[in-house]
Amino acid sequence: MVDAKARNMKCLTFFLMLPESVKSKSSKSSKKGNSSGSSKLPPVCYEIITLRSKKKKKMAADIFPTKKSSSSTTVQQYQQQNLNNNNTIQNCNWQGLYSTIRERNSVMFNNELMADVHFIVGQSGRTQRLPGHRYVLAVGSSVFHAMFYGELAENKDEIRIPDVEPAAFLAMLKYIYCDEIDLSADTVLATLYAAKKYIVPHLARSCVNFLETSLSAKNACVLLSQSCLFEEPELTQRCWEVIDAQAELALRSEGFCDIDSQTLESILQRETLNTKEIVVFEAALSWAEAECQRQEITSSTDNKRKVLGKAMYLIRVPAMALDDFANSAAQSGVLTLNETNDIFLWYTAAKKPELQFVSQPRKGLAPQRCHRFQSCAYRSNQWRYRGRCDSIQFAVDKRVFIAGFGLYGSSCGSAEYSAKIELKRQGVLLGQNLSKYFSDGSSNTFPVWFEYPVQIEPDTFYTASVVLDGNELSYFGQEGMTEVQCGKVTFQFQCSSDSTNGTGVQGGQIPELIFYA
Repeated sequence: MVDAKARNMKCLTFFLMLPESVKSKSSKSSKKGNSSGSSKLPPVCYEIITLRSKKKKKMAADIFPTKKSSSSTTVQQYQQQNLNNNNTIQNCNWQGLYSTIRERNSVMFNNELMADVHFIVGQSGRTQRLPGHRYVLAVGSSVFHAMFYGELAENKDEIRIPDVEPAAFLAMLKYIYCDEIDLSADTVLATLYAAKKYIVPHLARSCVNFLETSLSAKNACVLLSQSCLFEEPELTQRCWEVIDAQAELALRSEGFCDIDSQTLESILQRETLNTKEIVVFEAALSWAEAECQRQEITSSTDNKRKVLGKAMYLIRVPAMALDDFANSAAQSGVLTLNETNDIFLWYTAAKKPELQFVSQPRKGLAPQRCHRFQSCAYRSNQWRYRGRCDSIQFAVDKRVFIAGFGLYGSSCGSAEYSAKIELKRQGVLLGQNLSKYFSDGSSNTFPVWFEYPVQIEPDTFYTASVVLDGNELSYFGQEGMTEVQCGKVTFQFQCSSDSTNGTGVQGGQIPELIFYA
């Protein structure tokens, strides 16, 4: 069994600093007169990158798991480029084939020609021997500069780098040599690790941008952990936005079970998680089972409770619905008998016992509404529903999460409607739901919700559609606006070719988009 302290933080520090003693010695020697003719380099203090790991040393392949097929394919592509480069330099005047220094440097990428250093990259048994050129590398990275030309430089022909994936190291070299950024979903985290380690900030920024654009509920929890590890506050904030709005999807994702205990605690204590407390409870148990497997202990209820530790009390068990508690949490076995009894008394007794659990429900997120019409009306021959589709296209300038639509109801007294709502992007279905709503005969809008909020990316048009079945006559919107400002989010609207029932920008149904931002 792994000691509990094995989950504590441990520093893997990549530290390159010129001490004052060395500086002073170098200064004195230069004053005496150094006949070598080499120029004195200014002292540089390089940043410290701190990474989390278990007591057992954790390699980058463990921190950033990649699909072997994708990683090996990437390496094979670079090896093919190496063959192409070697074929090019067989021409005795290959330099004359390229008009720019960038093109000539690109020929040297992953090329043995004039290589004056080699890197043994990757874990033992899966290493790659890669050629390099000290001058090019030093120009592209301050860490390589200190390694090869600094006052404490070591003149080694081979440098072992066991904590970086070969594909990620090659991606970094390609940027340094060719000024090209080559990222994929399977290697971007490992490339970010390499870029941070060797202080290649523009490549690191591109990695973060790639992660932000590929962020979803499925990977938000894992990326939250990594964004904290790499100290990327903007990416951290983006992850929280997704986790809050799509909490149920995020907590039930496979990636949630892979996060560390500190990230688990930060999620469990989040006030704005937009989900039921029973979902939080079940997610914590799934994480505990995975943690038992990581620690190579049986997944018993006692061990699950043990690995959860103080995180157990971050689950707001008394805030669950009574049915959820009685049918799930109370029978899970992770609560003690006294805790179960006290929580039942909390639900039922006038004099409530003191609990270690937080009893106040989470605030969640407050939904916002984008209303696109300035007025509404009804007529004796409109608005009719005969299985036809009402549809509108919209775009936003910031990422939001569409939770549902606000729809008009009957203009002839109270009535019930059946609504099938859909949300598409370029014809691809992103979310749908079939539900009913009751209208009271007023001109108010009535909400219809998706099962889960749908993530909407900026500067792309999406299609919102509804097919209604119910009272033939209803209210409809008028004086529609092509642009609506809702807080910090700007919505733009345009007509949809899917609309076969008359809805458009100027009038019709779907008066409101309900969203989280």
